[in-house]
Amino acid sequence: MAKKLYVGGLSFDTTDDTLRAFFEQAGKVESASVVTDRYSGRSRGFGFVEMATGAEARKAIGELTGKTLDGRMITVDEARPPQDRGGGGRRPGGGGGGGGGGRGGGGRRW
Repeated sequence: MAKKLYVGGLSFDTTDDTLRAFFEQAGKVESASVVTDRYSGRSRGFGFVEMATGAEARKAIGELTGKTLDGRMITVDEARPPQDRGGGGRRPGGGGGGGGGGRGGGGRRW
């Protein structure tokens, strides 16, 4: 069963292809992707690699953590499932305030 890994500390120059090639030294890579900013398209400095088996994933963690890829020392760990970020709905807490109007008392008072 494939095992997904988190890879941190990536260079902004690292691509999906270079990430895949680097991890192939630990075993069969099912997929490799560098996470990019949706607006600029620039790397966010981390990515995910899916290894074919759990044994290959453990090998990658043991052998590749602390190694240098594209001039940067990387960290490799098991990927955690995404957390619910609570999108949508109202945020708890009160509303904003009217503000005092600053100096001189020129603001509106209720």
